[in-house]
Amino acid sequence: MALNIISNYAANVAHRNLTNSDTMATRSLAKLSSGTRVVSARDDAASMAIGARLNATTQALKTATVNVGQANSMLQIADGGMATIDNILVRMKTLAVQASSGNLSDTERGFLNDEFVQLREEIDRIASSTNFNGIQLLGDGGDVALEYGDLAAGQGGEALVPVNGFDNFAITDNNYWATDTNTNTVTDNSFTVNINYGAGDQVIMTVTSTIDGAADRTQSIDITDYRTGGTTAISAGDNATLNFDELGLTFTVNTNFSASVAAIRADNTGASDFGTDTDFNGSGLDSAAGNVVTMAADNGQQLQQTVDFQVGAGNTANDRLAISFTAVDSETLGSGSAGTQDSIADLTDNAIDTAANAQSAVEVIGRAIDDLQRARANIGTYQNRLDFAGQNLASTQENTESARSTLLDLDVAAEMTAFTSKQILVQSGVAMLAQANQMPQNLLRLLQG
Repeated sequence: MALNIISNYAANVAHRNLTNSDTMATRSLAKLSSGTRVVSARDDAASMAIGARLNATTQALKTATVNVGQANSMLQIADGGMATIDNILVRMKTLAVQASSGNLSDTERGFLNDEFVQLREEIDRIASSTNFNGIQLLGDGGDVALEYGDLAAGQGGEALVPVNGFDNFAITDNNYWATDTNTNTVTDNSFTVNINYGAGDQVIMTVTSTIDGAADRTQSIDITDYRTGGTTAISAGDNATLNFDELGLTFTVNTNFSASVAAIRADNTGASDFGTDTDFNGSGLDSAAGNVVTMAADNGQQLQQTVDFQVGAGNTANDRLAISFTAVDSETLGSGSAGTQDSIADLTDNAIDTAANAQSAVEVIGRAIDDLQRARANIGTYQNRLDFAGQNLASTQENTESARSTLLDLDVAAEMTAFTSKQILVQSGVAMLAQANQMPQNLLRLLQG
């Protein structure tokens, strides 16, 4: 090799090799610090792509495992509520059997009947209040909102407002008004108010409920005595409550109501004025011309017939589990598997006040217990299925993580050996570069003689 001072070839070669050794040592250091053999796509593009997909799947499976746990919690809440209802039904059957016996008087049966009715109401309360994160599990529930806004606008009727005697109206039976089989809202539920005269100068207030857009129930009460001068006339500053129990509605009315009733009764020739010159739906139940009060949307009131849980990492039917719920309120318990027989709600408030009624109640309660057990069995099957789904998710997650580990995890011992070797090369390269840089100095000393 020629010796020269213009181009230090040996130093250039040493520098290049040192740079390469340092780069390899840096890559080894990056792998050791990250714990993976694929730090960037340049290391292994195919393995990086597969590893990224496996990592996404693993994280999704972890979330699916959480979903399974949440589903189990929901079912446990539902089963707990049904267990309480089961105890209530056992007590109700005990009361019915006791009331069936001829050794009791009507007074004693009345005491038993009072408890029986209270227990039935407790069943509805539990069914309507048992929910998970706002999702109804055992029956319809929650507060049904009312749309108050400008009821008379463009309808040709009087608004249900204080000036016409109405201070307020409220729902007393949420289980009824929250019912909606067509949609997941209650916006197609409503009621219509009709006030007109009847025979003998009577004034009749009729309310018709509409569920799912179709007339469902009608209830009328005689309000003649509420007129000004009547036995139940409302004084200034006072109010009264009109209870339409069959419809689950109450109306709070004021002294203006009495004046309007008096006006309708006085003009019993067909006008049916409601305090003003505007007819108050007096000629008939015409929802287009009268006061139709519609329900406002309120999600979460209806029993969720089916709740879908994501129990997989994909977007297929196999990655979801649909859990169905069955209502266990007084309207359904006792109706049988076909839903065609009398339910607990059909027993009325005189369910066991006579021996004959009590004997009929025994049969209804027996069916109610069977209905409840079917609902609990349904919950139990889903709980068992979720347990197996959780086990499968745990196994799949473990195997997916293992596959990713095989692709990406670093052999630390082997890489540490390689890193040590590269460190030695770097140190050697530094020493050789120093030696190469000394060669021009040696040539200078030669020239200096």
